[in-house]
Amino acid sequence: MEFETWQLLVLPFFFAIGWLAARVDIRQVVKESRSIPTSYFRGLNYLLNEQPDRAIEAFLEVTRLDPDTLELHFALGALFRRRGELDRAIRIHQNLVDRSDLKQEQRLKALYELGQDFLKAGLLDRAEDIFKKLETGVHILDALRHQLDIYVLEKDWEAAIVVAQRLEKLGNPSQNADTAHYYCELALNSMLRKETGPARDYLNQALAMNRKAVRASQLLGDLEAQAGDDEAAIEHWRRIEQQNAAYLPVVAERLLKAYQRQDRLDDGLELIQGYLVRQPSADLFHILFNAVAENRGWAAAEQLSAEALKQHPGLRVLDDYLQARTAGTENDLEIRMAQDLVHRQVSRVAYYQCGHCGFKARQFFWQCPACASWEGIPPERIESE
Repeated sequence: MEFETWQLLVLPFFFAIGWLAARVDIRQVVKESRSIPTSYFRGLNYLLNEQPDRAIEAFLEVTRLDPDTLELHFALGALFRRRGELDRAIRIHQNLVDRSDLKQEQRLKALYELGQDFLKAGLLDRAEDIFKKLETGVHILDALRHQLDIYVLEKDWEAAIVVAQRLEKLGNPSQNADTAHYYCELALNSMLRKETGPARDYLNQALAMNRKAVRASQLLGDLEAQAGDDEAAIEHWRRIEQQNAAYLPVVAERLLKAYQRQDRLDDGLELIQGYLVRQPSADLFHILFNAVAENRGWAAAEQLSAEALKQHPGLRVLDDYLQARTAGTENDLEIRMAQDLVHRQVSRVAYYQCGHCGFKARQFFWQCPACASWEGIPPERIESE
């Protein structure tokens, strides 16, 4: 193959084209950077230097100079909402919603942001109205989740069930466990009104939604106990070991009282002792300890707690043991002082704690009062160091 002289021009030709393209790109970048207000860069600098207040003012100046900076409006609104400046967030998002030049997708986004502003501000009715308008758009899942949050806050359990079922059909992660609690709440309301039949129906629906719904079994047992059928109550409460044995402390005292009403306390004590072998628990032991002390005397309670202390040493078991040691004695001052010290320490460091948000409580809640998660608080108290 012969070498042609013109081929020498190919390489410089392509180099020249690349150089021209680069020059065009650079000029475009420079032109665009000059069109951006200096307030924007000041705002970024304030953010980098952790001066959010000054950054907000700088960004607000940008929006005044260039009203078309839509994404910056959204960013500012979200920033105001996170900082708790809800009036300013609402004003920004409401202005966006009212603009006539927005595309439908942008308007829906502004409407969704406004709904979140109202929700955080506690304006639940206005937030609900907005989220209902978003039920058919791209924000449908988020809108339904927020509606569900609103209905739970308002304790509108029937509406919550409807929304949870819609989320389930749309492929949202399973809502069955939470929905079972909504049915339990309806059952509780019926029980307060002495409406046994509807309460039982709601609880059966809860179990149909979630066969491991411990709370439904507990409430069914309560219904039967109130009706005087201790045998049926015991059957419901004993089912909890298969559903979730960690919740046995919730019903242990109920079980013992039901057995006692049947003159079968020994069977009840034996049952709880069996639970403790399979599911060690300081709270469960404390219930057994109190029952033994009340019905068999402090000597039997002391022996029981001494054995437990060897097998599962802990502050709360030690408290029970020292309580039995000091019961009925007048002359062992040192032991009494030790028991009083340990008891006060137990009262101070033992608490229930939500696994989701860390909320601490002195009593057990099915729903965390802080983050509203269901079964977020384990039924066993923990001991802080």
